[in-house]
Amino acid sequence: MTTITLRNPRYPDQRPVEVEALADTGGVHMCIPQHIAIQLRLEQYDQKEVTVADGSRRLVPYMGPIEIRFKNRVGLGGALVIGDQVLLGAIPMEDMDLVVSPKDRKIDVNPLSPNVACSTVK
Repeated sequence: MTTITLRNPRYPDQRPVEVEALADTGGVHMCIPQHIAIQLRLEQYDQKEVTVADGSRRLVPYMGPIEIRFKNRVGLGGALVIGDQVLLGAIPMEDMDLVVSPKDRKIDVNPLSPNVACSTVK
């Protein structure tokens, strides 16, 4: 679990929302509950069919834009609206160059690039 800040960049005067998020290394996308999507006034762009932990599939809204902040990192993208907990999946973690320490059960900025997020583009 980690604390992140979420906001809708389309409404810069709107207060951001600070939430506890589960770093979900088995998940791909950012997932948020419906009440967070409403609070941030996110727009639905699409729907995605997702497979959940029990193997069942369902169609869920894909909404955005959503800005994600953790320490000195920022990510911008979309979020799936599902469940009752914020999940930080692989895409936003990679985007912000975050690492998970299984031993400590913590998420942090990549120690090899502490000042700015790094990424591979080739």
